[in-house]
Parts: sequence; structure tokens; C-alpha cells
Amino acid sequence: MTETQRHPDIEIYIKDRSLERICQWLEHTCSTFKREYDQGQVHHFIGMMDGAEIPIMIHEKVSGKAWTSVWFNSDQTPWIKDLDCAEQAARELETQIRCIASGWTAGEDPDEWWKVELGNVEKINWQT
Repeated sequence: MTETQRHPDIEIYIKDRSLERICQWLEHTCSTFKREYDQGQVHHFIGMMDGAEIPIMIHEKVSGKAWTSVWFNSDQTPWIKDLDCAEQAARELETQIRCIASGWTAGEDPDEWWKVELGNVEKINWQT
């Protein structure tokens, strides 16, 4: 996958932010944002972004319990790649965000991640 190729979906991991705070960020980021249903610590929403309806899943307490996964199940988000979303979320949520360093492609290291915090972007090896 090339750097400018749009990712088929976007997933970020947010450190130490409550579901309520993440939902506030998404309410600000989406033109509309509504809860569909919950399954324990997995929450399903629909957000409208740039005229497209985007399924959004938030999974609390993943990867060591400090992290919350936010998955935008669409290629119609305002971000071209996960890192674009991570940089915006890190600024607006004022916390560390992680995302996969590249799309899930055979032969690539799935433990290579971007760590975004305080305006810094660093490639790390994150083994869960």
C-alpha cells in the first residue's frame, strides 16, 4: 500500500480517555453522531462525515486496559490514512494515540505502529 493510497478503514487506539470524552470528540468531528447499540464494552455508532454515513465502533479497555479502539468502518472518512486521524485525535483529545504503521498487508510487520503524542510522531514496535 502506498503512502497516498486511501486506507479502506481507519482505526486508532486512544490512551486514557473515557467513552464520554471520545464521544464528545466524535460529536465535534461528525456533522451528526448517534448511538446504534452497545454490546458490553463495545459501542456502535453512526457518524455523518463529509456527507457519508460512517459506521463507528468504539471498544473500551483493549490492549492492556488503558487503550480504547475507535474503528471507522469506511473509506469515506476525511482522513486518507490512519495516521492522519491519529494526529487529529492526539491534538484534540490531548493524549497519546497509536495506529498501525501501514495497512494490513501480507508480509508487513503487524507490530509496527505510529505513536502520536504532543505533536511528535514516532514509529514504535507495539506488541500486545
